[in-house]
Amino acid sequence: MKRSGFVVGMFAFVLWAVALSFCEEQPESVTVCQLKSDPAAYNHKLVEVTAFVSHAFEDFSLFDPTCSSWPSVWLEYGGKAKSGTMYCCGVTPDRHRPKELVVEQMPIPLTDNDQFREFDRVIQPPFRSGRYGAIAHATVVGRFFAGRQLHYPKATFWGGFGHMGCCSLLAIQEIKSVSPQDREDLDYGASADQPDIDKTGCGYRDLAPANDLIQAQQEAELRHHDWVFDDPRRVASDAMARFAKIEESSITGIKETRNAQGRVVYEWRPSQAETYMVVVSRPYWLSSYSRDPMRVAWMVVAAYVSTCDKNNSVTRIK
Repeated sequence: MKRSGFVVGMFAFVLWAVALSFCEEQPESVTVCQLKSDPAAYNHKLVEVTAFVSHAFEDFSLFDPTCSSWPSVWLEYGGKAKSGTMYCCGVTPDRHRPKELVVEQMPIPLTDNDQFREFDRVIQPPFRSGRYGAIAHATVVGRFFAGRQLHYPKATFWGGFGHMGCCSLLAIQEIKSVSPQDREDLDYGASADQPDIDKTGCGYRDLAPANDLIQAQQEAELRHHDWVFDDPRRVASDAMARFAKIEESSITGIKETRNAQGRVVYEWRPSQAETYMVVVSRPYWLSSYSRDPMRVAWMVVAAYVSTCDKNNSVTRIK
């Protein structure tokens, strides 16, 4: 009888110790690149990450321009709060859930403090760049879930969470800090403008190469080309000339079609058959990699040619 009571007491003590250690668990400091390079090593761990956060249609993810964008790390709030991110399939942009978030049988609490509310404010509509989402910089504590290995003919990656099961997951438990969005010269948008194919033609083709904007910023600083910092129209015409393989002096009649904070959109129609569109931006995140954070160059972040060519990557359904 005494032995039975002793066993029960020891079992209760073990449960108490496990619960206490869970409550006192300290997050491991990691980078986005570490999470992406070896998701399995951090599965179910409590981690602390300082990084950029991208929030837009079909996107709520961590962002680090120094490593590959794929595969991504999806984000979601713990507790009863929801991010309101709209994506396929069967997901609605709710802001609240009836019960605390549970992922793989692990409860995910949320510290609802001033830092969390400020973070939520800067990533939610109305966005400073219109409908193009928001980029924020924050220190996030959360539980990481690698997901499962997905095997495809040309790639194997970890996923199962987020839009179309794209990603691993970081379930947010606390926002430790969030940087202010107090610059009037920078683009805080998360995604680029795209052509309206109902107006520009049968479809469009993406022209912009996967260029390194950090390297482009460094080259602009070294070459002392003031126009890269001061003249977005010239940056756009220079890009159009390269895409069209003609002299820049031949580019005439460029029209500014949109002007938002830190972002300008230009169009050029050399003929009735095609229209070029270039999105020029001073990306907020690039200020962290500039020699002078107050001097960010204008960058081509998207470019398209709209035609009725059969090789268009996006085609209007007639």
